[in-house]
Amino acid sequence: MREALRGLIILAVSAASVHTVYVQFIRPRAEILIEAGVAAGQYAPRDWVVILKDWEQEICLILAIYCIVEILIRLYKLSKEQYLFEVDFVGQVESGETDIKSTLEDLESLPRSVGKSQLVETLKASIRRYRITSDVQNTSDAIQTSVDAVAMRLEADNTMLRYMIWAIPSIGFIGTVRGIGQALSQADQALSGDISEMTASLGIAFNSTFVALVISIFLMLLLHSLQRAQDRRLVDIQSYCEEFLLNRISQ
Repeated sequence: MREALRGLIILAVSAASVHTVYVQFIRPRAEILIEAGVAAGQYAPRDWVVILKDWEQEICLILAIYCIVEILIRLYKLSKEQYLFEVDFVGQVESGETDIKSTLEDLESLPRSVGKSQLVETLKASIRRYRITSDVQNTSDAIQTSVDAVAMRLEADNTMLRYMIWAIPSIGFIGTVRGIGQALSQADQALSGDISEMTASLGIAFNSTFVALVISIFLMLLLHSLQRAQDRRLVDIQSYCEEFLLNRISQ
């Protein structure tokens, strides 16, 4: 619930900020340049404000800012918890019931910010399994199950990001269809010798696709960087549990 609320706030702030920039600067500047080009008998200049002026590009930028902020927040959380892998939470645990129970109580008494981390949650689940079964293989299976659960949770958390990144090129193609449709409706003017309106409509088509594809390429790079960091986190959790837990209870 907290993450969903955070996402809505980020999206609302992104929409308000981008729309303000468009209203205050991009569209007025683009209109001035287009009017100057028309007065000079030229086509609209290939200035960046002219490329960005349409509403498809505005929506793409809003979604792009949302995705960038979300990815950076998740990368920051991963880096913030990296120090936990340098801490020995298990201590000198042995196979005795007293030691296992004491270790589990210590883990459950950790501050919430640490106790709810993926590493500590995996350790607690594995130690509980060992208390019940007193079997190293079952404990190893519990570690693998916990790591798989973390992987599924991370994958589910990335679903909305993937949708947003997929939606950006689709919105760009909507602009392409809209621009081509407008250009075809102005075919009569073009046949009579006035191709300025058709050229402007084709500019809408190509500009929206261009901006959407550039943004999606950059966002896919960030998303794959996030996925790589998350995959590395899963490997670190499994390696930590094998080194600090399995190696000790198996002796």
